Amino acid sequence: MIENINWYPGHMKKTRELIAANLKTVDVVVELLDARIPRASRNPIIGELVGDKPKIVILNKSDLSDEKANDAWRDALLKEGNGATKAVVLMNAMTGAGSKNLIKVLDKLRDEKAKTDRLNRPLRLMVLGVPNVGKSSFINRMTGRKSTKVGDRPGVTKGKQWLTLSNGMQLLDTPGILWPKFEDQSIGLDLAFCGSIKDEIMDMESLALELIRVLGQRYPDMLAARYGLDEIDEDALVNMEAIAQKRGFIMSGKRIDYERCARTVLDEFRAGKIGRITLEMPE
Repeated sequence: MIENINWYPGHMKKTRELIAANLKTVDVVVELLDARIPRASRNPIIGELVGDKPKIVILNKSDLSDEKANDAWRDALLKEGNGATKAVVLMNAMTGAGSKNLIKVLDKLRDEKAKTDRLNRPLRLMVLGVPNVGKSSFINRMTGRKSTKVGDRPGVTKGKQWLTLSNGMQLLDTPGILWPKFEDQSIGLDLAFCGSIKDEIMDMESLALELIRVLGQRYPDMLAARYGLDEIDEDALVNMEAIAQKRGFIMSGKRIDYERCARTVLDEFRAGKIGRITLEMPE
């Protein structure tokens, strides 16, 4: 087990202050979660800052997650919202799947706001989420143009920026925010599996080994099918070496190339090539 995963760059503190300072200027908070790890990708700091401000939860990358788990999480997140969570929308920000459902929710909130807003101002949204949850792709999809940088690594968005959506609503983008310390190290692992923590600070071989252990326990059939394994061993290292053998990740002297194997497994998991996988379920 990888222990003590902590990553809290200096700009995270500034991001928290930025969110708090601008929260009064927006009508609705849009919180993006990774549908594969809804709990791990939900920063408790965001809940504390937002309070009872109306909120829409986006389960992004829902095409990569288990369909049954998607339904369970949608129900669970709506129930725990205490009325502040107006909707939970399944999306794939890259393809736009689910965006029409989101627009319907936003239109309804806009119409409700118009009943009491004498100035008839456009609905203003704030987008929040941890790094690499897909905020930039989401914003580009909603604005209909490439408004923000998109990357497959955390930390792409650096400062706040106001953007106008195609329907006239205004949206405030903010940098991704992680928390100073993970009380539960499994949260740090799940974030690392999905790429929300920079690979550069991780031991990739140990991380991939832990992912293989988790998949071997929860999705053994998918793991076996993807890598052509006859069976899944209780020992994750045995499975990792079997994957390396199947893929030909062998160096001179018949030594296993663990680094190449680790990169492959992590990349294929993140791309959904192993299968539709959710790493955590509602309690």
